Amino acid sequence: MIRRLLPFLALTLGLHTTQAAFQEAAPDIFVWSDTCNACLIRDGDAALMIDLGDGSVLEHLGGIGVKKVEWLLLTGHHRELLQGVALLDRSQTQIAAPKEEQALLETPNQFRKWHPRLGDKHTVHGASYVRPPQSPVKVDRWLAPDEVFEWRGRQIQCLGTPGHSPGGMSYVLKTGGTTCVFAGGVMHDGAKMTNWFDTEWDYGFAKGLDALIASVDKLIALEPQIAFSARGPVIRGATEQLKSYRAKLAAFRPDYVRGYPSESFGKRAAHPAMKPTKVHYVVQVTPHLYMFGPEMAGKNFAIIIADSGHALLLDCGLFPKLVLNRIIDDMKEHLGLKQIDACWISHSHGDHFTLFPALQEHGVKFWTMDSIVDKCENPRAYDYPAMIGAYNAGFEKAKIDRILKAGDVIDWEGYKLHIDWMPGQTEFGNALWLEMDGKKIVFTGDNLFGDPADPAQNGHECVVARNSAITEEGYLVAAKYLQKLKPDIIMGAHGVLMTEPAAFVDRYHNWAQRIIQHYKNLLPDENYEYLYDPFWVSAYPYRVDLTKEDTQTVQITVRNFRGTAQKHRIALKLPPGVEASPAVLEGSIDPKSRQTYPVKLTVKGRAALPSAVQIVPFDITLDGRRYGELFDFTVLGREEDQGR
Repeated sequence: MIRRLLPFLALTLGLHTTQAAFQEAAPDIFVWSDTCNACLIRDGDAALMIDLGDGSVLEHLGGIGVKKVEWLLLTGHHRELLQGVALLDRSQTQIAAPKEEQALLETPNQFRKWHPRLGDKHTVHGASYVRPPQSPVKVDRWLAPDEVFEWRGRQIQCLGTPGHSPGGMSYVLKTGGTTCVFAGGVMHDGAKMTNWFDTEWDYGFAKGLDALIASVDKLIALEPQIAFSARGPVIRGATEQLKSYRAKLAAFRPDYVRGYPSESFGKRAAHPAMKPTKVHYVVQVTPHLYMFGPEMAGKNFAIIIADSGHALLLDCGLFPKLVLNRIIDDMKEHLGLKQIDACWISHSHGDHFTLFPALQEHGVKFWTMDSIVDKCENPRAYDYPAMIGAYNAGFEKAKIDRILKAGDVIDWEGYKLHIDWMPGQTEFGNALWLEMDGKKIVFTGDNLFGDPADPAQNGHECVVARNSAITEEGYLVAAKYLQKLKPDIIMGAHGVLMTEPAAFVDRYHNWAQRIIQHYKNLLPDENYEYLYDPFWVSAYPYRVDLTKEDTQTVQITVRNFRGTAQKHRIALKLPPGVEASPAVLEGSIDPKSRQTYPVKLTVKGRAALPSAVQIVPFDITLDGRRYGELFDFTVLGREEDQGR
């Protein structure tokens, strides 16, 4: 008896085991849990399912007297919801799905680009936030929001509930006086998010979050008693939980969106410390430090000109080559410039060095820290936002001339330039500081922006998990670094000048602590990072070129956020014509560490390789919990497809 109850108790308590069993959550409504919660509505020996998971449920239908599944309704495109779809008997089972997600299900490979661009659909500056299936799914009926789906006398209301997915849909069934909602990933039991990374749709402007809040409002209006989530236990007292969840999201939003008036980013007034010069667009900050003035707000350009006439650029991008050439000529005429020795790059985002080729023509060398170098030189190997190739700048990668390490001190023209690791907006950033003109000045890239004189501002830039930006390893580190450094002037990128910043930095630090607590309160895992970070299983390179060689090695990294060892099983789901050795990664990882595994990919049948970029999902099991095909990398096997 106890053995029979264990799976039921595990589901009820929100635990996950390698065993699965049906839970009858309401009369003739059952839940099977594997890579997701597969819900089943029974009518005699027939059933309608909402989401499928890995398909293991199909082997156990007889246990509840079901002989056939007539319909599968999908709440969204996420592949862990439907990764067992090939196991369905399509002569018996039809599939219905949200019309808003048609392209994601029918043409999934269109959402993985070999040459990503900033404007690619469903991306954060080129990094995809959607998780389409590896292969197209044949859907028999596309469902529009607010239509009614009828099945065996039941009327199921289709409710558009985007936010966890761009076109996500919930299904509402009234049975026996009870309103049940099958809500997909909209909410997890405990008034929590299913995960964070599926709601991150833009660069810190809350598009996905606002869509999610609006969807929660729709569900509250229905006053459901029971809700079924894609993950975790059945949600009892659903309306009260939805109201509590809505309040949490509303409290979270002000700390999530940028901590300065983002609408002023490209149109700022002149800072009182700025002095005009005879150089077009350039103002003076201190006797040796210059930057763009308000006319070029949002562009990247700051420069130190030493008494010798030699200069150091601090980032340079987002404006035309003709403007660069003109201001260089002006600086030579009016500011004593003789030669720009180098351009220091603050972090991995391409908008900070879009003028790379133009500066090379002027003999400028490029410097940056070691952890940033490969992101400049091999950007397509990563699935991060804002890589240089995404900018259509006329080049796809940039060769770094001098590789710096954290703690380096460079003697340059009588100044000591200090290089330190400074994460924040992204893990891959560094700070440069020096004593100059009686001031301690630090260049911080995109890690904080704003007006220190405004007590309502805390300076934080966008929160983007896809930047490899866990707050404890990013913004909080940056805040503590600046508190210890105590600079007189902070030179942010994009023309942001911050003077007298001490109180501002303290607010920045307090914000970082708050946002961490928000995520801990919102995400239903003791180690919330598993539901925040989209890279805890990752591949390098992310894009694997098999067009010229039949073998390539990809490095698969698995991360453990826990304070105890973790066991994993990760199966690579390969396209036809490609084999992997090993194809399954099994092992244990020490607490708070990473493990990297080399995997050899071999083309065994080039003619069998499908056209276009192919998705290779990781089917993840962690300590017995099935996560399913959460993350992926891509392969390209035909020369003619390289432009896709």
